[in-house]
Amino acid sequence: MIPRLKHRADFLMAAKAPYAARTGVVVQARPRGDDSDDIQVGFTATKKIGNAVVRNRVKRRLREAAQALLPDFGRPGHDYVFIARTGTFDRPWQALLDDVKAALIRLGATKPARAEP
Repeated sequence: MIPRLKHRADFLMAAKAPYAARTGVVVQARPRGDDSDDIQVGFTATKKIGNAVVRNRVKRRLREAAQALLPDFGRPGHDYVFIARTGTFDRPWQALLDDVKAALIRLGATKPARAEP
Protein backbone atom coordinates (compact mmCIF):
# COMPACT_ATOMS: atom_id res chain seq x y z
CA MET A 1 0.00 0.00 0.00
CA ILE A 2 1.37 3.38 -1.02
CA PRO A 3 1.19 6.08 1.71
CA ARG A 4 -1.58 8.61 1.10
CA LEU A 5 -1.64 12.39 1.15
CA LYS A 6 -4.32 13.47 3.59
CA HIS A 7 -3.72 17.14 4.33
CA ARG A 8 -5.02 19.97 2.18
CA ALA A 9 -1.66 21.74 2.33
CA ASP A 10 0.00 18.80 0.56
CA PHE A 11 -2.58 18.96 -2.24
CA LEU A 12 -2.09 22.73 -2.58
CA MET A 13 1.69 22.35 -2.85
CA ALA A 14 1.26 19.67 -5.50
CA ALA A 15 -1.01 22.01 -7.46
CA LYS A 16 2.00 24.28 -8.07
CA ALA A 17 4.15 21.39 -9.30
CA PRO A 18 4.57 20.06 -12.85
CA TYR A 19 1.64 18.07 -14.19
CA ALA A 20 0.69 15.88 -17.11
CA ALA A 21 -2.86 15.89 -18.46
CA ARG A 22 -4.22 12.94 -20.38
CA THR A 23 -7.74 12.02 -21.52
CA GLY A 24 -8.59 10.04 -18.40
CA VAL A 25 -6.51 11.70 -15.69
CA VAL A 26 -4.34 14.62 -14.65
CA VAL A 27 -1.26 13.71 -12.61
CA GLN A 28 0.70 16.25 -10.57
CA ALA A 29 4.18 15.38 -9.27
CA ARG A 30 5.99 17.34 -6.57
CA PRO A 31 9.46 16.56 -5.21
CA ARG A 32 9.21 16.68 -1.43
CA GLY A 33 12.79 17.77 -0.83
CA ASP A 34 13.28 15.63 2.27
CA ASP A 35 15.60 12.65 2.66
CA SER A 36 12.77 10.12 2.38
CA ASP A 37 12.55 7.95 -0.73
CA ASP A 38 8.88 7.21 -0.09
CA ILE A 39 6.30 7.91 -2.76
CA GLN A 40 3.08 9.44 -1.45
CA VAL A 41 -0.12 9.72 -3.42
CA GLY A 42 -3.42 11.59 -3.23
CA PHE A 43 -6.64 11.40 -5.23
CA THR A 44 -9.29 13.98 -5.99
CA ALA A 45 -12.48 14.23 -8.00
CA THR A 46 -14.57 17.38 -8.19
CA LYS A 47 -18.36 17.53 -8.16
CA LYS A 48 -18.17 18.25 -11.89
CA ILE A 49 -17.34 14.55 -12.34
CA GLY A 50 -20.67 13.39 -10.94
CA ASN A 51 -22.45 12.45 -7.74
CA ALA A 52 -20.75 10.83 -4.75
CA VAL A 53 -21.14 7.31 -6.14
CA VAL A 54 -19.43 8.26 -9.40
CA ARG A 55 -16.66 10.22 -7.65
CA ASN A 56 -15.91 7.32 -5.30
CA ARG A 57 -15.82 4.81 -8.15
CA VAL A 58 -13.48 7.06 -10.14
CA LYS A 59 -11.15 7.43 -7.15
CA ARG A 60 -11.15 3.63 -6.64
CA ARG A 61 -10.13 3.19 -10.29
CA LEU A 62 -7.35 5.74 -9.90
CA ARG A 63 -6.13 4.07 -6.67
CA GLU A 64 -5.86 0.74 -8.45
CA ALA A 65 -4.01 2.32 -11.39
CA ALA A 66 -1.61 4.08 -9.02
CA GLN A 67 -1.04 0.89 -7.03
CA ALA A 68 -0.17 -0.95 -10.25
CA LEU A 69 2.06 1.68 -11.88
CA LEU A 70 3.69 3.93 -9.26
CA PRO A 71 6.17 1.31 -8.01
CA ASP A 72 7.58 1.04 -11.55
CA PHE A 73 7.17 4.58 -12.91
CA GLY A 74 7.06 6.83 -9.83
CA ARG A 75 10.12 8.78 -8.71
CA PRO A 76 11.31 8.25 -5.12
CA GLY A 77 10.81 11.23 -2.84
CA HIS A 78 7.85 12.60 -4.80
CA ASP A 79 4.21 13.28 -4.01
CA TYR A 80 1.69 12.46 -6.73
CA VAL A 81 -1.86 13.75 -6.98
CA PHE A 82 -4.26 12.04 -9.39
CA ILE A 83 -7.13 14.24 -10.52
CA ALA A 84 -10.13 12.58 -12.16
CA ARG A 85 -11.50 13.98 -15.39
CA THR A 86 -14.98 13.61 -16.86
CA GLY A 87 -13.80 10.75 -19.07
CA THR A 88 -12.29 8.74 -16.21
CA PHE A 89 -15.55 7.02 -15.29
CA ASP A 90 -16.28 5.58 -18.75
CA ARG A 91 -12.67 5.08 -19.85
CA PRO A 92 -11.78 1.44 -20.57
CA TRP A 93 -9.42 0.04 -17.93
CA GLN A 94 -6.48 -0.52 -20.28
CA ALA A 95 -6.83 2.97 -21.75
CA LEU A 96 -6.87 4.45 -18.22
CA LEU A 97 -3.72 2.50 -17.35
CA ASP A 98 -2.09 3.79 -20.54
CA ASP A 99 -3.04 7.37 -19.61
CA VAL A 100 -1.57 7.04 -16.12
CA LYS A 101 1.58 5.36 -17.44
CA ALA A 102 2.13 8.05 -20.09
CA ALA A 103 1.65 10.81 -17.53
CA LEU A 104 4.08 9.20 -15.07
CA ILE A 105 6.69 8.69 -17.79
CA ARG A 106 6.38 12.33 -18.87
CA LEU A 107 6.68 13.55 -15.28
CA GLY A 108 9.65 11.28 -14.69
CA ALA A 109 11.44 12.94 -17.58
CA THR A 110 10.74 16.42 -16.21
CA LYS A 111 13.72 17.76 -14.32
CA PRO A 112 13.28 20.36 -11.59
CA ALA A 113 14.34 23.85 -12.63
CA ARG A 114 17.82 24.80 -11.45
CA ALA A 115 18.72 28.25 -10.25
CA GLU A 116 21.56 29.70 -12.26
CA PRO A 117 24.53 30.99 -10.20
